[in-house]
Amino acid sequence: MSSSHAIAKGRAHGADLTAGGGHGHAESKRIVVAYGFWIFLISDIIMFAAFFATYAVLTDSTAGGPSGKDLFGIGNVAFETALLLTSSLTCGLAGIGAQANNKRLFYISMALTFLLGAGFVVLELREFADMIEAGAGPSRSGFLSSFFALIGCHGLHVTAGLLWLLTMMAQVFAKGFRDDILRRMLCFSLFWHTLDIIWVALFSLVYLVGVAQ
Repeated sequence: MSSSHAIAKGRAHGADLTAGGGHGHAESKRIVVAYGFWIFLISDIIMFAAFFATYAVLTDSTAGGPSGKDLFGIGNVAFETALLLTSSLTCGLAGIGAQANNKRLFYISMALTFLLGAGFVVLELREFADMIEAGAGPSRSGFLSSFFALIGCHGLHVTAGLLWLLTMMAQVFAKGFRDDILRRMLCFSLFWHTLDIIWVALFSLVYLVGVAQ
């Protein structure tokens, strides 16, 4: 009897160690994912800083072509800015809905975020098309090359964010508000808000300064 009791106790102890190891592995994975995401976000910010620096150097390199004062329409860009900043608010509401397990608030807020973000991308594409049609394409001058690279890179990030948003909605629909889904939603929110902050810098340093020159 004592031998059987010892064997059973040993098995239980082994099971506890296995469970503890699994929990530790999951915790380590969460930490690695969190660090990986922050490294991605910081590297993205560094990349935009490099594009900003390039644009600042080439601002006056118009090669006799149009400058920002000739091309930028503040009214249109201000509307783009309003769309993106409003999408930041709706994205925050979606995060609140996810934390509260409120699917109605989550889906409505995410849908509004998508529509606002998509509207921003459409207006940006129309701006690019109008500039190219007027002969102010990226190959016209160093200034325009840096402008299209900087603004276009941000637009590509917003487009990627929209695809990520749809993926998050699909995952919540299929799996609910699991812990790993909530972590991904938090990462998405941080990414989206970062794009809004970068756009505020773009609006101020590219468009407003460009018109004032």
